Parts: sequence; C-alpha cells; structure tokens
Amino acid sequence: MRKTLLGLAALTLALASPLRSAADEGMWLLPFIEKMNIEQMKAKGLRLDAKDIYDLNNTSLKDAIVIFGGGCTGEVISPNGLISTNHHCGYGSIQQHSSVEHDYLKNGFWAQTLEEELPTPGLAVTFIREIRDVTPEVLAKVKPGMTEAERDEAVKKASDKIVKANSDAKAFKGAQVVPMFGGNQYLLFVTERFTDVRMVGAPPSSVGKFGGDTDNWMWPRHTGDFSIFRVYAGKDNKPAPYSPDNVPYVPKKSFTISLKGIEEGDFTFVYGFPGRTYQYLHSEAVRYIQEKGDPHKVNLRTIRLGIMNRAMAADPAVRIQYAAKNASVSNAWKKWQGEMKGLERLGTVGKKQAFEKRFETWAADKPEYAGTTEQLAALYDSLEPYAFARDYHTEAIMAIALLKFAGTFADAENLKPETLARLRKSAAGFFKDYVPAIDRETADTLLAEYARNVPASFRPETIDPAALADAVFGSSLFTDSLQVGQLLASADTAAIRRKIDDDSAVRAYKAFTGTYKTRIEPEYAALNERIDRKYRTYMRGMMEMRRSEHDFYPDANSTLRIAYGKVDGYRPMDAVY
Repeated sequence: MRKTLLGLAALTLALASPLRSAADEGMWLLPFIEKMNIEQMKAKGLRLDAKDIYDLNNTSLKDAIVIFGGGCTGEVISPNGLISTNHHCGYGSIQQHSSVEHDYLKNGFWAQTLEEELPTPGLAVTFIREIRDVTPEVLAKVKPGMTEAERDEAVKKASDKIVKANSDAKAFKGAQVVPMFGGNQYLLFVTERFTDVRMVGAPPSSVGKFGGDTDNWMWPRHTGDFSIFRVYAGKDNKPAPYSPDNVPYVPKKSFTISLKGIEEGDFTFVYGFPGRTYQYLHSEAVRYIQEKGDPHKVNLRTIRLGIMNRAMAADPAVRIQYAAKNASVSNAWKKWQGEMKGLERLGTVGKKQAFEKRFETWAADKPEYAGTTEQLAALYDSLEPYAFARDYHTEAIMAIALLKFAGTFADAENLKPETLARLRKSAAGFFKDYVPAIDRETADTLLAEYARNVPASFRPETIDPAALADAVFGSSLFTDSLQVGQLLASADTAAIRRKIDDDSAVRAYKAFTGTYKTRIEPEYAALNERIDRKYRTYMRGMMEMRRSEHDFYPDANSTLRIAYGKVDGYRPMDAVY
C-alpha cells in the first residue's frame, strides 16, 4: 500500500482488534495520546504507559518504528539493525537484485552471513526522532485581515526558519513542518535518515505475494507479507553513505517477536504510517471518486495490466523486468475497485450529505461557518472537469513510458557534465526494465481512451492521438538504448540539445505537458487554493461542533480522530501536507 510524501505526520496510532467484532477506529497522533487516548487504551487491556509508546526525551516504541523507503512502515526487530517490513514494500528492492539466473522474486532470498546481505542503492530508512507542536511559532506573524497569499508567506517564512534550525544535512538529520486540522495546527517532525540499507531475506512470491493485490487489500489476509532488511551505520553508529566498512546499526529500541501466539480478546494496536485519511472529504469530492475518477482510473490500469500480464507470462526475463511495475500499477488498481464498492455499499455520499446539512444547521447563526459546505460544493463542481483531465494526463499520457522518459531529457535545463551523468544513470535504469513492444501496445490503447474521454479543449491541437504511437515509436531515438548512449557520449552539447528538441517523443511530451500547464494545472491549482482555504474554515467549524456535541462520533472513540491537512483535488485529506 502506497504512502505519501515520506509520511512523516502520519505517524499515528489506531486501535483495532481483529479478533473481536467491534473496535475503536481512526488515527491518533502520538504526542496527544497521553492526554487523549491512554485511559481508554488501558481499559481495553493495554499494559504500557503513554511514555512507553511515545516519549520525546527518552527511548520509546517510536525509536523502533521506521519509514521504510518512500512511505511504508518498518519495525526494528533486533539490536543489530534488522528491519521487518511488508513483502510488497520490499518488492522493488527484491526485483532490483533479481535476474533470470538469480530469480529472488520467484525463489526468495536468504543471506546466511552479513557478507551475503545485498546493498540496495536508493533505499533508505527514516527514524522519527521528535514530534513537536510549533503552532505558536508558525502563526506568530499571521494577523486578522491578511490575504491568503500574505498568510501563506508568513507561514512559509516561519516554517522555513524552524526547519533550518532543526536540520543538518551532513548528519542526515531532516525536519519538516506540516499542517494538521486543515492548517489550524502545525507540527514539527525531526528525522534521522539511514541510506545504507541491505537486503537480508525475502520469501518467494508464492508466499510473500500470495493472492496478489487482492490479498494485499482484503481481510482476512492469507499471505506471508514480509521481507527483511538491515540498517548499516558508520563505526560511530551514525548514518553514513554506503561503505564496506559500515557496521550494523545499534538502535535505541527494538521489538522482540513473541512466539506465544494470541488469544481472543487480546489487546491490539497498530502503530505506523497509514498516510492519509478520507474522513472529512466533502460529499461532492466523494461522489467524483466513486462515480467518475475511480472508474476511469481502474479502466486505464486494467488496460495496462492486461498488456503487461500477457507479456510477462510469455517470457521469464520480461516477468522479472516488469514485476515491480506490475505490482505498483496493480496496487492502486485494486484499492480503487474496493474504494468504489465500499463507498457504494456504505452509502457514503448520502451520509456525508446528511452530515453537511447538520453542520449547516449548527452553523446557521455563526457567520464564520454558515454556507461553508455549499461553497465547497460549488468549488468542487468547478474543479471537476480539470480534475478529470488531470487524471487522464497522469494515468494515460504519463503512463506511456517512452513519453515520460523523453521528458527527463526535455526538462533538463542545461547539459552540464553533472546533468549528462544524471541522464546516463536515468537511461541505464530505464532500459534495464523496458520492452518497447509493451509500451507501444499500451500507448495505442491508452491514447484511444484519452481521445474518447478527454474533451478537445484539454487536448493539444497539434496531436492526433490515433496517429501518435506510429509517429513516435517509429522514429524516436528514446526507444533504443544504443542511440541514447551515442547521444550522451557526444562532446557537442549543442548537437545533443538539437537532437533532443527535434525528437518525436520529446515533441509529443512537450505538446501534452504544455497543454497541461496552460489549460489544466493553473485553474486546477487556483481552485484548490480556494478549497484549501475553505477547508481550513470547515475543519475549524467541525472542531468547534465536536466540542459542543458529545455525540459527534457516537459509533467510535472520538478523542482525537481528526488527522487532516491540505486538499489535493479529489484526493483524500492528507494527514501530512
């Protein structure tokens, strides 16, 4: 399951008991559990204190929970830096090390010694070292009557100052200030990032990926969904770039795996990086997801998966090349299908509409909040065509690998030696796992869907989708690793630039992205800014309403269920940004 931008602010705690018919549900931010949640948790069987779970100044469970890669949750399970995470989270790394001769995807991998553990370039593990409320500092210069631009600038300046004071790139120490509750509160997350991470073990995909993404997204689970890695550090136990001289990291805290088993009624809680919550999305946004956004995205990914699956079944080498791509595409594909069914089955749109009517009744005598949900509905109505065109740009046009790859060259601002080195590295990674015939078939079908569903006003006039694949795949040098290698080996940067700019794939990429940047993105961004501002008011109103009505969440623990942030079109409320 995917995660968002590093997932920092989504370090939350959710109560759940898979062995009982009812459970508390929601997301709770760790710094607040001592005041908000701990007594309810203890009443249900927790034998830990709040500071055992999260303690800013002392060792606690937070020191054994990590962000694995780009947003997955991992846990430290030994005093020697061993990390456990999901099989699907480690899948890309397993594929990275696999070949027809060493098919770790099919057969699994187990290092018998430290020397056999496999360095995995590009993989990192991030520890959360501190979470602190910095709302007063961030909002210190925000004054009544400010325009939204003035407010944003004041918040940015204050946030940048806080981040700078708490960051140290040389020490691999990072910081991020993130808005919560629709920008009504701001939290600082201080992190420590380790970039020497090595693969230790993974079961074969018949175990780790049993049931595919159906099992990934459904309950009960039947898969051995785990993989094992190890974090390495310098001799001083601090983060360090990869070196054969690095040693296993000694963590502040590690978990012990119990072999005692579980019994019905045992207390259980989930601690990690769930990423996002949909809880407070407006009914019009949910309607779009259910009725339009998800159905079209599922269709586009079904097309891509069908083409990949046929090619992978016919050739073992292609199966390895496209394993991670296939898993990435199918992950959200399965999620969106379940999302549509769940929203329909639960009648979510109707329930949200009912709540919005209730909110407006509560807000009728409160000028600050009255009319908020109707205003959001109008904004979403204006946003819908731009969101739809944006979805197709992402899921159809940018899903054509050739165009996306050519775009890395088109977007290169200069051709200095360091830029050429970066392009060579990008090309090596691209062609390692690229089959032009798969991409060509994908392009033909996706472009047909694009032409059928995207209004002409959102399409480039210079492009005929029906003829594009023939024109691009028949002439572009970016389908051929030898031609790209020869291009980047030239010492004549002016000639390189001319060849890039004249290439058919680059021209097509520029036509699509040019249309996107002029006709779709500006209005999409402007409407989202207005939605962001309105959600900040809506969120503040809901918080006041919750305080005034004890039955605001009659069916669940409501102590701190809100984990809200910036709206990204029709996407979920982000818990982090």
